[in-house]
Amino acid sequence: MLDIKYIRENLAEVKENCRYRGAKVDLDRLISLDEARRSLQQELDDCRAKRNNWSKKAPTPQEIAAIKANNEAIKQGEVKLRQITEELEALLLTVPNMTDPAVVRSLNPADNVILEVCGQPTQFSFLPQDHLALADKWGWLDFDRASKVAGAKFYYTAGDLAWLELALISYALAVATRHGFKIMLTPDLAKTKIIEALGYNPRGESTQIYNLENSDLSLIGTAEITLGGYHQDEVLPEKDLPLHYVALSQCFRTEAGSYGQFAKGIFRVHQFNKVEMFIYSRPEDSAAEHQFLIAIEKEIFQGLGLPFRLVDHCTADLGAPSARTIDIEAWLPGKPNKDGQLGDWAEMTSASNCWDYQARGLNIKYELADGRKALVHTLNGTALAMPRTLIAIIENYQQADGRVKLPAVLKPYLTAETSSMYFS
Repeated sequence: MLDIKYIRENLAEVKENCRYRGAKVDLDRLISLDEARRSLQQELDDCRAKRNNWSKKAPTPQEIAAIKANNEAIKQGEVKLRQITEELEALLLTVPNMTDPAVVRSLNPADNVILEVCGQPTQFSFLPQDHLALADKWGWLDFDRASKVAGAKFYYTAGDLAWLELALISYALAVATRHGFKIMLTPDLAKTKIIEALGYNPRGESTQIYNLENSDLSLIGTAEITLGGYHQDEVLPEKDLPLHYVALSQCFRTEAGSYGQFAKGIFRVHQFNKVEMFIYSRPEDSAAEHQFLIAIEKEIFQGLGLPFRLVDHCTADLGAPSARTIDIEAWLPGKPNKDGQLGDWAEMTSASNCWDYQARGLNIKYELADGRKALVHTLNGTALAMPRTLIAIIENYQQADGRVKLPAVLKPYLTAETSSMYFS
């Protein structure tokens, strides 16, 4: 969340930022609540000071009535203060992060900036098939039985495709750990307060999060949640920063509001595996750490030999906690484009610098050499999200007979017994 003092002192700038990011926040109400809270807090402090003075001596008969009135004022004031604080904090959670100056200010997601293109769209000497047709041919995916068990947009992965997914997971983890990331296996559940502090809304109408009934727990949509909450309420030694973590987790998303978006096969599903990177850094280092995340993501996709491009989000396309987000979009030969033809780019990974927005909500600081404490910056980046990476490999590496060639970088993670779908 943003610092309420910063909002007070930069209200016009914060309002403009909310407008460009499509956030409908009643900032005037927020400021009014903050003023009421501070005024009431001062009144309560004065009443408590009077109570302390009276407690040091026996009250006179004339003072007893005043003491009772003072105590009642404290009682009522504390109730009112809780109500004001709850509303204020709820409003604060809806204010998006401020935006990196490098980001394009636009209300149109089409104004995202293409920073770099690596490779060209795959060309075929035959009529290519999409991933679902290829999966049907080889029995790799089963939606019908998954629907019986769990409902629509769940699926079973079978045989060679399951081995390919495990190989991709191992490959992504190997690359990240080679760059100094500590591997983690995290819980698949997180408390509501953790999710909210990280900048996500677990209870709103358009939430992407599955909530557990009669509980303050939710299924995570990314290991960013559990890695981000890992150091809650801690003060980290400056010498230990930056901290680099990489986690494999199950991810669960409701896909609310996805009606009309491309969702064929396993492109948009309710449950999937993802390898996520997370960094805690000093503020002055976070821009460089952001580029570090992007470089690792590029290395992973260059190793896979997939055509991809880097896309810098404009304000209309930024998530609430992010100051700047850069995606990798890979070429999918089977994805329809805006002209109705097959072949289009699709998001594969995101790398975001959240500055101190998440750290403030989670109270994560670091201690400088002189003893001062400051909020850390947090960053997150996808190493590989399995469904879409599987689609990219199946569709780009398909052969005329429907078999799929194995990217050379994955061969160390598969044996002859587990790679019947592949050939050199």
